[in-house]
Amino acid sequence: MSTGADQELVELVHSLPSDDPRRQAACETLIDRYQAMVRSCVHRYRDSPEPVEDLMQVGYLGLLKAIKNFDPEVGESLGAYAQPCVSGEIKRHFRDKRWQVRVRRSAQELRLEIRAAAAELTQQLARGPSDPELARYLRVSEAQVREARRADQVFQTFSLDAPVGQDRIESLGDMMGAEDPQLQHTVDMESVWKHLDELPDRLQRLLMMRFYGNMTQLEIGQKLGISQMHVSRLQNRALDYIRDCLTEARDPAEAVVRPG
Repeated sequence: MSTGADQELVELVHSLPSDDPRRQAACETLIDRYQAMVRSCVHRYRDSPEPVEDLMQVGYLGLLKAIKNFDPEVGESLGAYAQPCVSGEIKRHFRDKRWQVRVRRSAQELRLEIRAAAAELTQQLARGPSDPELARYLRVSEAQVREARRADQVFQTFSLDAPVGQDRIESLGDMMGAEDPQLQHTVDMESVWKHLDELPDRLQRLLMMRFYGNMTQLEIGQKLGISQMHVSRLQNRALDYIRDCLTEARDPAEAVVRPG
């Protein structure tokens, strides 16, 4: 369906009560429509020990948040807005759970069994065993063997000064890309969404136009019918509030932002 259809469904989600069947149907339609986008975000973590189904649920949570916060008057594409929200939700999920260093117990145990089996089979075969041979010896699937091998990599560290190959002079550090400022911007905006709902509607709309709609303060003032100087004051007030919340310098339960 067209982008206009997306906007109509989003408006239904925003305007109807949570228990209204029409709102639920609109949410389900949007989730089904962007299922491929969520799966694409999850696909980059396909080598993670975490099941794909669990990461899909995390991605859907990010999609629901995007649907809830999307403003059709500011941006035209729900998909363009939702993609960084979904990716940010998955990254935050990994960061909070520290899955990058946590390995399933079954994979850890199999990792030790593979080491013992590899030593035994090397003596029998006079060469290193293949994954299928290890799987048959241990009576497990080849997929389990591969997963255990990936788990083994978690416990290995490599120097950034180490060469990437025998015939190459570049180090691992040389091959690493520079930090993408847009990525940090996305992470920052994901943090902003956490406290955005605590602001008055007018300030929420102002921030959406400024940082998502990429509108200038002059354009925002014309849209809201106020001066550019007033826009600047309101923007600073809203950002100061969110900054204090993120740094825990302000208690959201006690702080109130005047509409202005």
